Amino acid sequence: MTESPLTAPVVFTLGPVPVTLPVVTTWGLMALLTLAAVLATRRLTVERPGRVQAVLELIVQTLQKQIGETMQADATPFLPLLGTLFLYLATANLSGLMPGLKAPTAFIETAAALALIVLLGSQVYGIRARGLWAYLKGFAHPTPLLLPLNLLSEVTRAFSLSVRLFGNVMSGEFVIAIVLSLAGLFVPVPLMALELLLGLVQAYIFTILAAVFIGGAVGSIERG
Repeated sequence: MTESPLTAPVVFTLGPVPVTLPVVTTWGLMALLTLAAVLATRRLTVERPGRVQAVLELIVQTLQKQIGETMQADATPFLPLLGTLFLYLATANLSGLMPGLKAPTAFIETAAALALIVLLGSQVYGIRARGLWAYLKGFAHPTPLLLPLNLLSEVTRAFSLSVRLFGNVMSGEFVIAIVLSLAGLFVPVPLMALELLLGLVQAYIFTILAAVFIGGAVGSIERG
């Protein structure tokens, strides 16, 4: 029987808590990204930056520019969260192209957890930027009658964010698996190249949408 894409295989349990495959894969990706960051930043210099440092600076500057233009504000306070999201998503989306691995973002629980991070981060940044009372009053704008709808919109935006990511990554892996099983090893190579591009695009879209949501919370972007 084919497993449902909404369920994740359990690898082991910690007492009563099941640890699923996307969680284990995420732990591995976190360790990989942490190690890469340590190795890449241990010899940073101002006078004569090497190639690795030049690439890192280009990535940071590009992310900062894109986030700043999207949020219509200084991107520096939001770069740690949004930059980390992009790097993780790019790595996670592309991990499904490795033999024997399945992208953790192809499971709904990972996509939902990332969307929840964005939802909670929006509230924290919004309260920090505008104050608790002013931020809460924003949900009753322009009339208190819209309070339930404004609260619901926060939840539905996070839900749509998770479903979009999960659906796009899962469907891409599903198509490649079908073609691979029917046509052999080398035919799906063009599809894998396309999936490589789509994985990066999905990471970019998720990050930009997260920037839009946070921008609406802090007031730099008008809430939609």
